[in-house]
Amino acid sequence: MPPSARRNQGRTVKRTLGLVLVGIALMTSAGCGGSEETSAVRSLPASDVNPTPRGHVMNGGTLRWPLPEFPSQWNFNHVNGTKGAVAHVLQGVLPYLMRPDEKAVPQPVPEYLRAATVKRTEHGQTVTYKLNPHARWSDGRPVGYADFVAQAHALSGRDPHYEVSTVTGYRQIQRIERGADDQTVEVTFTQTYADWRSLFSPLYPASFYNTPRAFNAAWTDRLPATAGPFKLQGIDRTAKTVTLARDPAWWGAPAKLDRIVYRAMDTSAMPGAFANNEIDLMDVGLDAGALQRARQVDDAIIRRAGGPDWRNFTFNAAGPTLSDARVRRAVMLGIDRRAITRSDLSGLGVPVRTLGNHFYVNTQSGYRDHSRQLGGYDPSRAGRLLDEAGWRTRGKYRARAGKTLTLRFVVPAGVPISKQEGELTRALLERIGVRVDIQVVPADDIFEQYVTPGNFDIVPFSWLGTSFPVSQMKAVFARPHGGRVQQNYSRTGTVAIDRAMDRAIAEVDPAKAHVLVNKADRLIWRQASVLPLYQRPQLVAVRADLANLGACGFLEPAYQDIGFATG
Repeated sequence: MPPSARRNQGRTVKRTLGLVLVGIALMTSAGCGGSEETSAVRSLPASDVNPTPRGHVMNGGTLRWPLPEFPSQWNFNHVNGTKGAVAHVLQGVLPYLMRPDEKAVPQPVPEYLRAATVKRTEHGQTVTYKLNPHARWSDGRPVGYADFVAQAHALSGRDPHYEVSTVTGYRQIQRIERGADDQTVEVTFTQTYADWRSLFSPLYPASFYNTPRAFNAAWTDRLPATAGPFKLQGIDRTAKTVTLARDPAWWGAPAKLDRIVYRAMDTSAMPGAFANNEIDLMDVGLDAGALQRARQVDDAIIRRAGGPDWRNFTFNAAGPTLSDARVRRAVMLGIDRRAITRSDLSGLGVPVRTLGNHFYVNTQSGYRDHSRQLGGYDPSRAGRLLDEAGWRTRGKYRARAGKTLTLRFVVPAGVPISKQEGELTRALLERIGVRVDIQVVPADDIFEQYVTPGNFDIVPFSWLGTSFPVSQMKAVFARPHGGRVQQNYSRTGTVAIDRAMDRAIAEVDPAKAHVLVNKADRLIWRQASVLPLYQRPQLVAVRADLANLGACGFLEPAYQDIGFATG
């Protein structure tokens, strides 16, 4: 079929944004090694999106965009909403005051934010936001002061009825005041907060955020209000599709596309869908077979960039077995990260380099490798730790008090890479007497039914990186309070880790902040709750004429500029 005819049938894309949770269903890749491999990783461009001026982008067309799962919660700040699939949709329909460029530097989005200035106070700081007076919600109300107040209150952590994913940054807000008008908002913090640019992106309307009931339920299976270049046309839970249409009420440059159709499907089905012209872009991830198949598709190209996200194994430290730090450390030492990384990246033509940090990826400024104590493969030391913990060898596996040392490795259905990681982990841990049972569960249920409630021992997934690694990752490593884990799925933490992260967040000098972040990272390694594997480069198969989208890296694209090149 000629490109023009296919273009009118529609397009789809999948790409990583924000530091959000990448659903375990996402395929992943990245890199381990010496100076030659480091150079190879850094040789990847910061982004590869076919940047095209709007004048050379076609007006019209439909973009068909595959999702690895079908979300039910569209409140990104809800504990069940912080997912890559959710962010893909929200970027086109909600206000994002700041948007990072390809160098991970946040830039104001003029359609929402005219200016933002910071003034130091005696103990903290005040940020004055001057909003675009033309910005309006789909119900006609202007975007302004009330929305800031509602969101700051909901995410402050002061009311436990709000089921939030993180309170970082919002907890530090002392008060919000109206300026000369509703579009001038002054936000005062109790202390200096270096990552203030991470807040209010996305921004939600007060009318659907100002009570716990609205926060928790108003965004379930619907988007009750929007304010972007696209608006919601429909959600079809049977077909597992979300359709966005160009919003004629949008005050900025009009969206080039007529619509975007998101469709949830197993990642294993995406290569076939891309080859059959059912979708227009797919994240190749770790699937070497998918990469080869995509290369054979007419009018397709592979875009490559250094990825912001990183693969990890998260341990449930609240479980009966892994609650013992000695056992967690033994399991880490019994897992050969290099072997898993080589296996995951086989056939992709990318460097193999393990990751040694819980905040920074290999190519970020400030990165330091702290994996020496627990990131290396040392089965002998692992065995000694298990002996100390009372788990003695009884035949093939270890046991204590008549109970076999068994761990559940939970993986989503339809994701062969995750299952492959589980099988390799099972073989490795068997060498130190640990039995691993692989449990395959529905991809749509993986977080709500298993990860969030702690129904697992080990689970593999990826965290998406952003320009604000500490602010966003604090919810992952801060101590749970009152049974509320936010995104701390390992369910453990220490006062020392919390204090180290708080100091890093409050430090405005980048060099000093790097030192403080790395202090926190060393403490997290000692805790042995999350095992980093590798940074994920992006390999994205796209139609050759797809413009302003592809392998984005840290870049978050302007959705109104996405479309198909006319040349």
